[in-house]
Amino acid sequence: MTHTPTRRAGLRWLHGRTALLIAFAFSVMADPVSSVAYAIEAALRALDGNLALLLPAMAAVVGVVALVVASYHQLVARFPEGGGSAAAAGGAFGEGFAFVPMGALVVDFVLTIAISVSAGSSAIISYVPGLAPFRLPLALALLLIVAGLMWFGHLGRAVFALLTVIFVGTAVAVLLPILGDPRVPLEPYEGLTHSAPIAVALAFPVAMALATGIEAPSSAIAQLAQLDDSGRRSFGRWALWLTLGIVGTLTLAITGAVVWLGIGVPHEDTTLVAELARAADGRALFAAFQGATALLLLSAASSSFQAGPGLLKALARSDDGTSRHGVLPSVLGRTNRHHVPMVGVLVFLVASALVVAAAGARDQRLVLFYAVAVFVSFLMGLVSMARFSHRDGRPGWVVLNVVAAVAVGFTLVANLTRPAAIGSLAATGLVAGGLYWAWVRAGRPRGASQAVAEAEAGEAEVDELVLDELAPERTEGAGA
Repeated sequence: MTHTPTRRAGLRWLHGRTALLIAFAFSVMADPVSSVAYAIEAALRALDGNLALLLPAMAAVVGVVALVVASYHQLVARFPEGGGSAAAAGGAFGEGFAFVPMGALVVDFVLTIAISVSAGSSAIISYVPGLAPFRLPLALALLLIVAGLMWFGHLGRAVFALLTVIFVGTAVAVLLPILGDPRVPLEPYEGLTHSAPIAVALAFPVAMALATGIEAPSSAIAQLAQLDDSGRRSFGRWALWLTLGIVGTLTLAITGAVVWLGIGVPHEDTTLVAELARAADGRALFAAFQGATALLLLSAASSSFQAGPGLLKALARSDDGTSRHGVLPSVLGRTNRHHVPMVGVLVFLVASALVVAAAGARDQRLVLFYAVAVFVSFLMGLVSMARFSHRDGRPGWVVLNVVAAVAVGFTLVANLTRPAAIGSLAATGLVAGGLYWAWVRAGRPRGASQAVAEAEAGEAEVDELVLDELAPERTEGAGA
C-alpha cells in the first residue's frame, strides 16, 4: 500500500501532534501522580486505620478533583495562552487579585519540593531499612542533589513524561498479581456506620494532597509556543482529563488493593504503597517500584525547582529596565550560562530545607501542611470562572463553578482545624501580601497577572536554548 506525499505529510503531522500531546500530558501529571505515594496513606492515618472507610474517602477526593478539572476545562478555553488561576483572577477581579494565587503557588512549590524529597527518602528507607536513622540527612542530601543539578539546566518534558510512564507501569505490575489473590475483602467495621460520613468528611481533606498539580496544564500550555490558541486549548483540555483518568484510576486501584489485602497503617520506617508492593511478591518488582517511586518524587521536586524560580524571574526587574513588570529585585532574574535563575533556586532551596528540617523529613507530617496553599489557588480560579460564566449568561457553568468552589472551600475550612494548615495559609497570605506590596511600590505595572504564563513560556525557551547548545547542527540544519 502506497501513500501520497500529502497523506504521508498528514500522518507525520498527526504522529508529531500525538507524541507532543503524550509528552506534555505525562510531564504535567508527574506531580499529582507522585502524590499517590503519600496521599492514600495520609487518608488512612486520618481515619485511624479504618480500612472500611478508606475507599469512600479516596472516592470523595477523586470526585472533588473531577469538579476542579471540569471547571479548569472551561478556564483553559478562556485563557489558551496559559496563566491558570492567576490569569483568571486578574481578568475577573483586577490584576491585584492575581497575587493571591501567585502567593499560593510559591508556597505550594516550596512544600512540593519538601514533601517530595521527604517521600523520596521514605521510599528509599522502605527498601533499605538500615538508612532509617539517617532519614533527615538523606532527605537533605536528595534536596541538595536536585537543586545542584539545576545548575546544569532544566529537565525537559520528555524526562518527566518518561518517569511518569515508568511509575504507572510498575504500579500496574504491582497491582496485577493482586487481582488473583484469594483473600476475602474486609467487612465494614461494626458500630461506625452512623459516624462514617463524618469520619470520611474530616479525613478526605488531608488526602486532597492528591490534587496538587491538577492546575498545571492550565499554566503549562504556555510552553506550547509551536501551537496556536486552538491547539493549546485542545492540549490543555486533553491533559486535564488524562490526568484525572490516570490519577483517579491509579488512586482507586491502589486503595482497593490496600483494602483487599488488609494492609493497615505502616510503621514509621516504611510506607503504605511500599507495603503494597512488598505484598505483591517478587524482590525485583519491589525494588523497581521503590526506585520508580523515588525517581518520580524527585522529578516532582525538580519541576518545582524550575517553576518557582521561573515565576520569581518573570516578576523581577531587568537590569536594562526593559522588564514588563519590575516587581521584584533584578537579582532574581539573572541566569547562569545554562539560563537558570540560580538565586531563585537558592531561595527555594533554603526555604525547602527549613521545612524539611522542621518536619524531620517525615512526609506524613508535611502532608498536613500541603493541601492548603494550592486550594487557595483553586478557589480563586473557580470563583473567577463563576464570575465569567455569570457575565457570559451560562447558568449551567455557574452552577458547576459554584459547586466546585464550595467543595474546595469546604476542603480549606476542614483543613484549618489543624494548626499545620493554618501555618500554610498564613505563609500564603504573607507571600501574596509581599508580592502585592512590591507591585504597588513598583507603580502597579500592567501585565502582572500574566507572570505565571510568562514563566512557563520562559521554560520552553530555555528547553530550546539547551537543545541548541547540545546540538548546534540542529539549528544549522533547520536554516539550510
